Amino acid sequence: MPGVDVLVPSYNYGRYLRDCVKSVLAQDGPELRLLIVDNASTDDSQEVARALAAGDSRVELCFRERNLGPHASFNSGVDWARADYFLILCADDLLAPGALKKAVEIMERHNEVNLVYGRTEFVPPDFSSPTGFSGQSNDYEILSGPAFLKQFCGTGRSPVGGPTTLVRTRAQKKAGHYTPALAHTDDVEMWMRFGLLGAVARTESVQVLARIHESNQSAVVSSVHHWNVEMERTFEVFFNGAGASLHDRYRLHRCALHSLASRAYWCAVSHFVRREPGVADLFRFVLRVRPSLAVLPPLRGLATRDDALARIRATLKSALRLSPRRAASS
Repeated sequence: MPGVDVLVPSYNYGRYLRDCVKSVLAQDGPELRLLIVDNASTDDSQEVARALAAGDSRVELCFRERNLGPHASFNSGVDWARADYFLILCADDLLAPGALKKAVEIMERHNEVNLVYGRTEFVPPDFSSPTGFSGQSNDYEILSGPAFLKQFCGTGRSPVGGPTTLVRTRAQKKAGHYTPALAHTDDVEMWMRFGLLGAVARTESVQVLARIHESNQSAVVSSVHHWNVEMERTFEVFFNGAGASLHDRYRLHRCALHSLASRAYWCAVSHFVRREPGVADLFRFVLRVRPSLAVLPPLRGLATRDDALARIRATLKSALRLSPRRAASS
C-alpha cells in the first residue's frame, strides 16, 4: 500500500492544530505518517501536539527553540519525507474527507504525474470538523508540464487554489527546498518547478478546507498591487533559477509580465470606477512593466478571463450605486 508523509507546520495555531491533525489521521486508503513542526509557539501548541502524539503513534514532533520562519519548517519536511507521496498542510487548514485516497489513486494510475491539486473550499474560523463534508469527484484532468507552466504565465496567477498539493516524494527531492526570499509565493514558485519535472493532475475534488481568519499569511497581502509585485518577483526567481534552462524562458517570462500588467490595468479601471484606493499604484505598475498599455488597452487579456463578464457587471453595478445622482437622491 502506498504511503503518504504529511507535514503540519505550526506557529501559535494551538486552537486549530487538533482539528487539522485529526482531518489527516481520519483519511482512509494510504498509510500515513505525520510530522508537526512547531516554530517556537508561545501559545498551547506544543501541549496540544504532545497530546496528539501520545494518542497516535503516526504523529511525530519537532519543536524549535526559536522561530526560524515557515520556510525552515517546509524544508525540514522535505528532508524528512521518505514515503511514496508527500503533502504540506498548514495547521489552520483541514484535509477534506477522502482527499488523500483520491489523489493517490490518480498518481498510482498515472506514473507521469508528479503533483495532484484539487479545489479549495473556504470555511469560517470556527469550522471544526469536516465529517460529513461531501466534496469528492471522479473527474480529473492531466496536464503536461509545459501546459501547466503556460497557465501560470498566461494568467499571471497560480492555477493551484491553495498551498496544499499531493506530490511524489522523489519529485519533491528533485525540486528541492522552498525559497525563503519569497515570503508569500514560495508555493507558487515550487509548483512551477514541478512543471519542469513532468505532468500534473487537476481534480474536481475538494482537497483542502482553508480557514479564513485575520492571521492568515495571505491576509498580510492586502491589495492587488502587492500581489502583483509578489508575483513579479516569483517569476523573476523562477526564470533566473530553475526555469533558466527552458528554451523559451524569455517568451514565457515576457508573457507572465504582460499578464500581470493586464491584470493591474483592469483592476485600476475597476478601482477608479468604484472610487477605491490604489489606482495610482496599479497604473504605475502598468507603465513600468508594459508602457504600451498607456495607449492600447489590453482587451485580449480581459477576454481570456473566465470571470470577465461577472467582474464587468459587478463594477458597473458598483458605479451606479456610487453615482452622484444616486448619492444626491438617497
